Amino acid sequence: MLNEFCPVAHGVARIGDAWSLLILRDASQGLTRFDQFRKSLGIAPTILTKRLATLTEAGLLQKRQYSERPPRDEYLLTEAGRDFLPVLVMIGAWARRHHGATPLNRFADAETGEEIRPVVIDATTGAEIGTRPLKIVPA
Repeated sequence: MLNEFCPVAHGVARIGDAWSLLILRDASQGLTRFDQFRKSLGIAPTILTKRLATLTEAGLLQKRQYSERPPRDEYLLTEAGRDFLPVLVMIGAWARRHHGATPLNRFADAETGEEIRPVVIDATTGAEIGTRPLKIVPA
């Protein structure tokens, strides 16, 4: 089965859906609490609960109790979750380039305020991904 060894299929299976991507986006911007995610996303509590559980189980978020009375948890990005940020930035850059008929937010360097131009490069050759043919090599 092709998807059994496909890294894209494995990655998508861990993330799940658009809600999960948006939760990771918000977590990368410092949101950690259920109510913060709910307010930002306008998501139903049952869906948010499921997505947070999925992301925690997949190792992208870590659940930590911040209050005993009443019991309350927060969700923090793990190393795997932080490593997903470039994927989110590239999805955003792609959307701005190909689907930006309406004004869309931009990513900027937090220190300089300068807009960034994200690119993905091959660390071995330095070539920008998408400028040279790629092939899938069986596992």
